[in-house]
Amino acid sequence: MELFSSLILSAADTAAAASDAANVLEAPNLSIKHLVLNADPVVKFVMLLLVGFSVWCWKLMFEKGKEILAAIKAVTRLEDALGKLNVDQMLRYGDEENHPLQEIVRAGNAEWKDGSGDHTHEALHEVRDRVERAMRLQLSSEMRRLQKDTPFLATVGSAGPFIGLFGTVWGIMNSFISIGASHDTSLAVVAPGIAEALIATGIGLAAAIPAVMAYNKIATELGRYNGRLQTAIGTYAGRLAKRMPAKA
Repeated sequence: MELFSSLILSAADTAAAASDAANVLEAPNLSIKHLVLNADPVVKFVMLLLVGFSVWCWKLMFEKGKEILAAIKAVTRLEDALGKLNVDQMLRYGDEENHPLQEIVRAGNAEWKDGSGDHTHEALHEVRDRVERAMRLQLSSEMRRLQKDTPFLATVGSAGPFIGLFGTVWGIMNSFISIGASHDTSLAVVAPGIAEALIATGIGLAAAIPAVMAYNKIATELGRYNGRLQTAIGTYAGRLAKRMPAKA
């Protein structure tokens, strides 16, 4: 009887060893394409969402890059004009590229022309304050135009890793469910779920990192642009306030 039991246990051990060997020889397909195509529907949705966010972020990066480059060139032309042109010429200022920045100068000119401008009734600092106020209101409009859609980059940069982490948690949870259902802890059962979960995290980071870097760069460049325009506004308003208006 003992010999018979020993033979049964030996046969079971041999079968288990053969099963493990088969699992080793038949390694699971862990290619990126296979894992993505065979991922859990929830993990697939997370991946597609993050890829969509990433594509939209790159589109915004290129668009904002072009807008900021054009704005920097426009403010450079304005600074050059302030250094070369007199007030009469600045009253007819028009940007050669027709950039929206020229509306800031036009707003100051219009305020100066529409106001009394008579220094016997209005102090120079009052004229200057009035002109600066009009120009800065237009500057606010220009900054809103340039800042449009940039918060989306910050949102993806902060939320992207957490969205990817959600996909990771879901994938690992499915792996444990598969282990419990099959009573098998072999690599063929565990690896695919964990791998697809990690892919979701990777895509989340790939979407978030460029978005954060782009947002910080855009914010820095817009801050410099705003500072240069504030200086230009103060310079031009000061010059304009000292000039008596033309008599009708």
